Amino acid sequence: MQTFDFSPFYRSTVGFDRLFNRLDGLVGQEAKTYPPYNIERLGENAYRISVAVAGFASDEIVIESKENSLVIKGAKAPEADDKAREFLHRGIAERAFELRFQLADYVEATGANLENGLLHLELKRELPDSKKARQIAIGTGGNGATKTIEDKTVN
Repeated sequence: MQTFDFSPFYRSTVGFDRLFNRLDGLVGQEAKTYPPYNIERLGENAYRISVAVAGFASDEIVIESKENSLVIKGAKAPEADDKAREFLHRGIAERAFELRFQLADYVEATGANLENGLLHLELKRELPDSKKARQIAIGTGGNGATKTIEDKTVN
């Protein structure tokens, strides 16, 4: 396995330490394959994460969003008749799981629904007005007069 040394970047950048800490954390970390999931881009600022959670009920799944991380946890409640059941083949893995996603700044989960064994999480990036591009009007003033600048939000 190949390792990466990000220390030269720490010496020549300012304010990117969080990015390099994330990259350091990802190196050597195995990708989780259970349960399978898709990440879709639905629009310029809209995303969807779909997780295959066959056999799980909505009350057995917990979704937590804190700062820039999203955690999806699932745990099956033990069934009373599980001992009486005899499986000839057990291909549906109903084991507990935990998926973690790092979200970009200003990306938030806006909703979730469980349909046909798929958990769909809707995500949206909403930039605050102070971060959106804006057009500054140019004033024309003679005699050294100061004109106020009018802000126009540009989408």
